[in-house]
Amino acid sequence: MRVLVLHTEVLPDSPPDDQDTLWSVEAVHEAVSQRGHDSVTAPFVPQLDKLQVLLREHRPDIVFNLVESVYGLGELAPIAPTMLEKLSMPYTGNHAGTLSVTNDKPLAKQIMRKCGLPTADWFVPPDWQGLREGRTYIIKSATEDCSLGLDDGAVVIGAKAARERAKHSAAIHGGRWFAENFIDGREFNVSVIEKNGKPQVLPVPEMQFLNWTPGRPKIVGYAAKWDEESPDLVNTERAFGVDEKEPALAKKLRDLVAATWTQFGMHGFGRVDFRIDAKGNPFILEINPNSCIEPGAGLAAAASAVGLSYSDLIMQILEEGLRR
Repeated sequence: MRVLVLHTEVLPDSPPDDQDTLWSVEAVHEAVSQRGHDSVTAPFVPQLDKLQVLLREHRPDIVFNLVESVYGLGELAPIAPTMLEKLSMPYTGNHAGTLSVTNDKPLAKQIMRKCGLPTADWFVPPDWQGLREGRTYIIKSATEDCSLGLDDGAVVIGAKAARERAKHSAAIHGGRWFAENFIDGREFNVSVIEKNGKPQVLPVPEMQFLNWTPGRPKIVGYAAKWDEESPDLVNTERAFGVDEKEPALAKKLRDLVAATWTQFGMHGFGRVDFRIDAKGNPFILEINPNSCIEPGAGLAAAASAVGLSYSDLIMQILEEGLRR
């Protein structure tokens, strides 16, 4: 098999989350090569004629799609699978439609609510209908992932503070921002991969906040993911064992992940993030249809927990991409 690992174009001044893509590219390339297949890597350029030339040059059997953003914007990532489909080229991961819908968080939450999937209440500009004083909110980008703009200041109290934070974030980062009820509870990030055309929900990990200052909001912010000099990076730790210690809770989360997979027409792999409120009720925060695939990330760790080596994981994703 000949595999083209197609990835986000990473420039020297690209932010850390884009730079991280190169680690995933190298890891996938090595995993494919170790299994005896040919692998080449190339950055994605959003021009159909150039993509066509690239495919003719390398003649891949399948493209491993690691395009997470285009021109630095995550909301443009669906351009890559759209073009690959136009050129009848098999690829891994989710279709463009699934990426587009899940990348728009308020829209995805509307669909969740209509499908009966639990999600925290949310509020959008320009009228911000429903915001109340005295309530705690978290302000998020409507279309960008990687915890863009998430720091302690993203958690605010009251309608006025929520509107001001959203305006401030838009001025710095651009794009649309919205408010979501902040659930001050336990957090779970559950990975899922496709197997024989169906979702295989992997073991449930809990995100633990170690050595956290009392009163500080417990969130996995941008620094916790990408700033190697931040203590948040080591103080937010993934811990497995929920399936054994709390089987009822794990089953509830796994069932919700499987339902989310079906309702959003997901393929390949992904992740669903949850918070549990004080009464034990789970709420879906976000759907990540293009979760990080480097060996140290959550997907690979969860796959390892069921005996899948990293190369096994990559080969399973490729096989499911060829199946479609």
